[in-house]
Amino acid sequence: MSDRATGLPPSRVTAVLGPTNTGKTHLAVERMLGHASGMIGLPLRLLAREIYERIVKQRGAAAVALVTGEEKIIPPRPHYWVCTVEAMPLEREVEFLAIDEIQLAADPERGHVFTSRLLHARGRFETMFLGAATLAPLIRRLIPDVEIVTRERLSSLTYAGSKKLTRLPRRSAIVAFSTDQVYAIAELIRRQRGGAAVVMGSLSPRTRNAQVALFQSGEVDFLVATDAIGMGLNMDVDHVAFAGMRKFDGRRTRWLHAHEIAQIAGRAGRHVRDGTFGVTGEAEELDEDLVQQVVEHRFDPIQAIEWRNARLDFDTLPDLLRSLVQVPDVPGLRLTGQALDETLLRRAMQDDEIK
Repeated sequence: MSDRATGLPPSRVTAVLGPTNTGKTHLAVERMLGHASGMIGLPLRLLAREIYERIVKQRGAAAVALVTGEEKIIPPRPHYWVCTVEAMPLEREVEFLAIDEIQLAADPERGHVFTSRLLHARGRFETMFLGAATLAPLIRRLIPDVEIVTRERLSSLTYAGSKKLTRLPRRSAIVAFSTDQVYAIAELIRRQRGGAAVVMGSLSPRTRNAQVALFQSGEVDFLVATDAIGMGLNMDVDHVAFAGMRKFDGRRTRWLHAHEIAQIAGRAGRHVRDGTFGVTGEAEELDEDLVQQVVEHRFDPIQAIEWRNARLDFDTLPDLLRSLVQVPDVPGLRLTGQALDETLLRRAMQDDEIK
């Protein structure tokens, strides 16, 4: 499924691009279920669980598998595979394949995996990439035969300014960027507003799922979460409040980019119901130009995405390192930063017993 077999007709490749709340993921699931077999790669474990449960309701538990870094539910003969992007079993051939949030190919940490899927992963008959329109020019350059479909947001998104935590409207999601801040805000809301659900990637699958259900059922009206909710989680949120505008990205603490703010803020509003976003706590008011960018979905196109050589030479350790740091010769691809495996390889090469 990674590359086309000789003699097969080319897989139809479509990129469905647009802002949040355009129904992209829903479209991909419907297209997948129209085929006899399919696989969808998603950016979050929680989102994978949500899509898995949706398909189970339609086709039954025997027809669908869930594969993430935390969970594996694989029936004897599944027709459909719901996975995190890194966990996709690409050795399995399926008629339909989709990758969600493909703009994450530009992410310094995970990007090379999304880039690999963009360049090589294909369904037998149909392949679909979902994500932000900022990647459109680069996708056209890298995949000349791609069909690009642009979708508009189903509802409007407006800026509501700054509000105290105790004055936030019900059905609000408060976004913070540290575990301590998430729990502190949740405790404050529980004391003054009656209850809050907490969603973070570090929670166990069972706890995370229970917290989402708590909010979705209406048992609590407030959700406190990390920026993970920006990656396509479909929740009944009317207002998104940023409790901070700086995050640690794995390398350094930095200000959020405009497109990241839009991705998170766009969780407000569902289908045709309008949404609002703003700031709370110690977060400063957003600049007017930044607000306009978010509301109008105007962002600079992505110029390059992360890449890592997949054809490694295992003859000797120096050969392996040389192939690992090979620089891409295709415009628009950039060599990803040194990962843990490369660091360990370099250390091993300095060990006389391993040499």
